[in-house]
Amino acid sequence: MKLNKLTLKDRVLFRRYLGLSGHKLSVYSFENIFIWISLFNIRWQVIDANLCVFFCDSIGCFLYFSPLGKTKSPEAVRVAFEVMDGCNKNKEISRIENVQESELDFYRDLGYTCKEKSLDYLCCRVDLAYLKGDKFKSKRASCNYFIKHNDFEYLSYSSKHKDSCLWLYDYWMEQRLSKNNECFYRGMMQDSLKSFQVLLDNFSKLDYTGRVVLIGGQLRAFTFGYRISADTFCILYEITDLMIKGLAQFIFRKFCSELKDYTYINIMDDSGLESLKKVKMSYHPAKLVPAYIAKRTVL
Repeated sequence: MKLNKLTLKDRVLFRRYLGLSGHKLSVYSFENIFIWISLFNIRWQVIDANLCVFFCDSIGCFLYFSPLGKTKSPEAVRVAFEVMDGCNKNKEISRIENVQESELDFYRDLGYTCKEKSLDYLCCRVDLAYLKGDKFKSKRASCNYFIKHNDFEYLSYSSKHKDSCLWLYDYWMEQRLSKNNECFYRGMMQDSLKSFQVLLDNFSKLDYTGRVVLIGGQLRAFTFGYRISADTFCILYEITDLMIKGLAQFIFRKFCSELKDYTYINIMDDSGLESLKKVKMSYHPAKLVPAYIAKRTVL
């Protein structure tokens, strides 16, 4: 079967399929899919009226999420595994990532095994915008400290900020790696940087929303996100100068306060890092949304 190579021209078709139901997981957006083109050979095909998105690299090929269609198609799943098996020397690699909890019965009825992969942290937007109550006391204090002690500008991102954002990412990465220089952590940050470069290169062509904070005319924080569904927005990147007290809490709160059309803010998963999990839990998420991996029980 011939697969199509992902391009920007595909966004209209993808959004049509992605919009067939209200997703909560961060992966269910063209803006999330497209940023991975520098790390994966991303291919797609509509199989039995279901959109199938394949991610391929030197290790193998997998389906990035469940086939998308008005009706879930067992035939699309079967053919998708045939496609993956044709690419993978080891058929154990063939799998469907980011299966939603609502789809578990569908896969189990087909004889697939579903294992939890990760959790997305879903917060109520009003909680993040207002930080009311004792549970957010320290967050409010950090924001107030930053506002009181800094002469700053909070601005919409534009292309003139591109080089400064890349510089800040490198600087932030150095700050992080000075405390944790494990190979996995370094690799994760470098992959994230490559994806971020794709975002900046295509910012004007896709529906990302970005904000920056300038202090003394220098860019010291940025944040970017995108719409997942009618009620859910995802914050994809938030990078700040870690030496500036309260800056991270300020830009996060300020950005969330602007997103008034949304009920929930998805702050993504914790990448299996205990330190990141602690930060995300400190914002008291309303829901933890699981993602699963579906594989064949018997090969």
